[in-house]
Amino acid sequence: MKVGVFLTNQHPPGSDMVSALEDQCVMTRLARDRGWDAVATGQHYLSEGLSQLQLVPFLACLAAEAGHMTGIAGILLAGLHNPVEVAECIASLDVIWRGNFVFGVGLGYRDVEFDAFKVPKGQRVRRFEECLDVVKRLWTEDKVSVDNDVCTLSNVTLTCRPVQRPHPPVWVAADSDSAVRRAARVGDTWFVNPHATTATIKRQMTLYRAELARLGKPFPRVLPVFKEIFCAGDTRAALEMAGPSLAQKYRTYASWGQDAVLPGDDTFHQPFESLLRDRFVLGSPEECYEQLRPCWEEVGANFLVLRTHWSGMPVGHALASMQLISDELLPALRRVEAGD
Repeated sequence: MKVGVFLTNQHPPGSDMVSALEDQCVMTRLARDRGWDAVATGQHYLSEGLSQLQLVPFLACLAAEAGHMTGIAGILLAGLHNPVEVAECIASLDVIWRGNFVFGVGLGYRDVEFDAFKVPKGQRVRRFEECLDVVKRLWTEDKVSVDNDVCTLSNVTLTCRPVQRPHPPVWVAADSDSAVRRAARVGDTWFVNPHATTATIKRQMTLYRAELARLGKPFPRVLPVFKEIFCAGDTRAALEMAGPSLAQKYRTYASWGQDAVLPGDDTFHQPFESLLRDRFVLGSPEECYEQLRPCWEEVGANFLVLRTHWSGMPVGHALASMQLISDELLPALRRVEAGD
């Protein structure tokens, strides 16, 4: 089992962002020195209630701190962007990370972001798929011609190519059933979200496998699952240290409308005690291991991306959780094989 740390890169408005950046670098160095496999971060624009550095320059900065670790864009909102910009920026990041980089992408869900980039509601999925298709073509074809709503290219050549050939792995994030099927079609793997229950992930995994079979594609070699986790002496201590900031994180998600894209009647508008059940991992190292067990036994994950820091949490709490994970949980996870 590979294990990465997800840096929240989201902070209360008015935060000293230079200090916040250094805190994220400290977490990266701890993960590097304790043998974690990867460091990831995500992207939003106009993040109401939060201050956030942008993904591409932030990941470029982290490359200098990460050592052997893989860098993960988790995720870039591809449908908001011009594919030439995406192709050149991600190729540049793959160079900066010396070919040890993952290109994670997703559709997004916030109207304020789509409106800011003038992406009409009826065109969001098409724009996402077209962007990703053109990006891959620019990375792999000698001459590319395109004429669509986003860009016009006439027999152009991308001169800055990724180190990895044909391109970095493409992890596609997906919440809804239709998005899971889309991940099978356009991605190298499905990047499983941190807020679905095990039952939902298992049901959607059936959809994912069926779509792969329909397309004649093999099941991916890497199946990453993103989890919210806080490791402490016991569950009570974990809830006291992490509960307020994690609960606020999901209140913010609810205000942004993220649960509108969840399948069925699932919602973030419920008491935190109910929300965390079978979603979030909090407790002692032994308790965290047992709560994570369904990821590999029932879902088949072989790459865990763990977030243990949320806006407003003292970085010392996150570092303490990371230390416990490194000391007691990581060695146990190293012995796990998917399906065990």
